[in-house]
Amino acid sequence: MDAYEQVQKGPLKLKGVPELGVTKRKKEKDRDKAKLLQMMGKIQKNQEEELRRHLDKRTPAQVAFEKVQEKRQMERVLKKASTTHRQRVEDFSRHLDTLSEHYDIPKVSWTK
Repeated sequence: MDAYEQVQKGPLKLKGVPELGVTKRKKEKDRDKAKLLQMMGKIQKNQEEELRRHLDKRTPAQVAFEKVQEKRQMERVLKKASTTHRQRVEDFSRHLDTLSEHYDIPKVSWTK
């Protein structure tokens, strides 16, 4: 253990550099929050402007098409939400009953 007694403990000291105490800055939370809110506001404004530019590039026919697509999709969602799973299964089985049996697998064995 005597070999390790000469080891210098603590931070290294550099020649020619005066020792300065470690100065820690206090966090300025209020400024950070204000800056963050400003940045979020700017980002949100930029996104709104980009959206407006995107909307301005569309033709009236494109706008009307998108409105009709949204309307049809909402109708589909409401139609599916109005029926239960049981009702959908019954409707499907009725549909299968109405189909012809053209695609059924033919009977292979003639003896049975």
